[in-house]
Amino acid sequence: MSARRPPQGFTLVEVLVATAVFAIMSALAWGGLNVVIRAREALVAEQQDFARTLRAVGMLERDLLGAVARPVRGNYGEPLPALRGDGDNLELTRLGFASALIDARSNLERVVYQRDGNTLKRGRYAVLDRAAGSLPEFSSLRDGLRRLHFRYLDAQGHWLDTWPRRDDKLEALPRAIEFRLDIDGVGEISRLIELPSSTTPVGAG
Repeated sequence: MSARRPPQGFTLVEVLVATAVFAIMSALAWGGLNVVIRAREALVAEQQDFARTLRAVGMLERDLLGAVARPVRGNYGEPLPALRGDGDNLELTRLGFASALIDARSNLERVVYQRDGNTLKRGRYAVLDRAAGSLPEFSSLRDGLRRLHFRYLDAQGHWLDTWPRRDDKLEALPRAIEFRLDIDGVGEISRLIELPSSTTPVGAG
């Protein structure tokens, strides 16, 4: 009867080979996972970037569509036109708060758009007719702004770089406003907004 052979383990060479194979497979798996993680992070960043762009453009469009012919008083009591602007600044009165009958607060608000460095900012005044020292409260809408440009279409169909003209009434509104935003990583976005009738709404403050 032959003797039973004792059990044999792995040799050192086999252990080293198995370890090397495991290390290679782990490195390949981690590399693939890292690529997936980076691609997901880039996609999320692009989605957030696109959402900020849509929010900025949408808010600017809504404010222009809500423009009303309501001049205001400046910080020193001087009359200011219902809408005034140049190439990269715009200030207007718009329909704002929805006031109930018991609410004495005006349903209008004064808003400002301007470029601050590479950031598009929107400001709003707490009141229409300002006291001395009144300043708008600004919020940042979009960074990465390379260019901001407004232009104004008058009743005769002429495009102007500033509004109002010297002989316009304070209540005058342009027929339309075109704005262009050149945003880093997005490109140029342009919109042409036809303004509503230049009639102050009933009950406006």
